[in-house]
Amino acid sequence: MKIRETTGRIVFKVVNTIILSILGFICLVPLWHVLMASISDPTDVTRMSGVILWPLSESGPVTLKGYSIVLRNNSLIRGYANTFFYVGAGCFLCVVFSSLAAYCISRKRTMWMKYLTIMLTLTMFFNGGLIPTYLVNRALHIVNTRWVIIVMGLIGIFNIIIIKTAFQSLPASLEESAQLDGAGHITILFKIVLPLTKATIAVIALFYAVGKWNEYLTAAIYLTNRKLYPLQIILREILIENSGSSEIDLSSLGSFDNYKKLIQYSTIIFATAPILCVYPFVQKYFVKGVMIGSIKG
Repeated sequence: MKIRETTGRIVFKVVNTIILSILGFICLVPLWHVLMASISDPTDVTRMSGVILWPLSESGPVTLKGYSIVLRNNSLIRGYANTFFYVGAGCFLCVVFSSLAAYCISRKRTMWMKYLTIMLTLTMFFNGGLIPTYLVNRALHIVNTRWVIIVMGLIGIFNIIIIKTAFQSLPASLEESAQLDGAGHITILFKIVLPLTKATIAVIALFYAVGKWNEYLTAAIYLTNRKLYPLQIILREILIENSGSSEIDLSSLGSFDNYKKLIQYSTIIFATAPILCVYPFVQKYFVKGVMIGSIKG
């Protein structure tokens, strides 16, 4: 059915487009500034005080000195690899365990389903605090190991509730038909339910991946071994403490102060690029995945 374009609706569309364009521009300008600065001459970047809208380089159109310096930083490359491992392993385990929990409390015949849901919901607002959590992790002997980064925040109650709502929106006849054919709960979950709710699962996986990629506090608290540091800890050292480039020999390039800003800008792009590349491919699932179960009838 074609919606009639009234004057009010046209005005709303125009105003909405203008506001969203302004917000998009505000979000894009800082990223564009960092990108242009990362491929500019370091001397020009140091002298420039405003927003850089195009590469500043006298020797050519662009320069990749900043990225060549960043790629020589062993700590940064190791942090990159660690973060990929933490995000990949955590994403897989988060989806599996969250789906199992959501499937259990979404079944109508689950014993004490209402009380289990209430207990899970309460944990969204109340927790033991930092010190008890640290003591528990130390008792489990996972402090200063890769497991502490993966386990912390692995299962989010908000994610379970979203997946549970998606599971409950599926017709009950699907499960009944599968049970008549001899399928068990594991088969129903992984071969029927999950494929039909892949939009929601993709959104949950992206939520977790972005959060884990940007997380640094857990590593700062629980890790002391530099070989286990994720990318964000190394990035924090470079941007704030200016100590992340100790492994780089800049004697052939000149003063470190001259390259400090260039290294910072290049590191930001280097650390942000993977999420920026993944996000457009998963964004199409956002509205469909989050809105599943919100409309009845």
